Amino acid sequence: MPDTDDHRVLVPVAVLRGESVPTTLIDALASIPVLLLGYHEVPDQTSPNQAREQFQPRAMRELEERRTVFEAAGCPVTSRLVFTRDRFRTFERVAVEAGCDAVLILNPAPILESMLVAIRSDVNVEHKARLVATVLEDTDIDATLLHVVGDERDRKQGEDLLATMAAALEDAGFDPDRISRSVVVDDSPTEAILEAAAEHDMLVAGESRPSIRRYVLRDRAERLAKRTADPVLVVRGQYSEADDEAARDAISE
Repeated sequence: MPDTDDHRVLVPVAVLRGESVPTTLIDALASIPVLLLGYHEVPDQTSPNQAREQFQPRAMRELEERRTVFEAAGCPVTSRLVFTRDRFRTFERVAVEAGCDAVLILNPAPILESMLVAIRSDVNVEHKARLVATVLEDTDIDATLLHVVGDERDRKQGEDLLATMAAALEDAGFDPDRISRSVVVDDSPTEAILEAAAEHDMLVAGESRPSIRRYVLRDRAERLAKRTADPVLVVRGQYSEADDEAARDAISE
């Protein structure tokens, strides 16, 4: 059984736009600590401080309503409210500051039966496996592991990578009968992932550049989050405390 104390997920919610977290996702996250980030993205002509003065009481009420739903499901939850001009940059900053292992980008999820886990490399495989196993604990959600290669000659390498991930999931306590694997040959990994994601209810993607923390939600991960209809869980890598300090210096609003 995975240790839930080792993980934390950031869940940003646009509270003033009526966005809420689907019950299916709350149930899936019930066994893992959550930081519920209520946010409001303000236009360029308005400062975040002006927006806060105008909208904070209402936004806090909306955020508290969503927090109580998590609490009712037994989910360990804390909350924070931000006003920002750049939501993705703010998600990155808060994820680093709060030590969150992943960021959940919300999309409608009326049914949650299958999860697509896109694996790019063997970086942080055990960390990703523990987090996925924790999220899926006490659910009936199946996991499909996907790796995209650019050439048929690389298929074996991809199969070995997915076998490593599957073994790590099993070691983390996930039922091997609920794991399937798929290696796809395509010169456009993003398009291949989006096509596969259409057959699933949730997408898990890793950082695109694990060595550079400020890119947690940039490039491919951000494009996937914007283009898929599924909720997207972006898993951050494991880093040393020195890396965290460097990230805090690099990520600022």
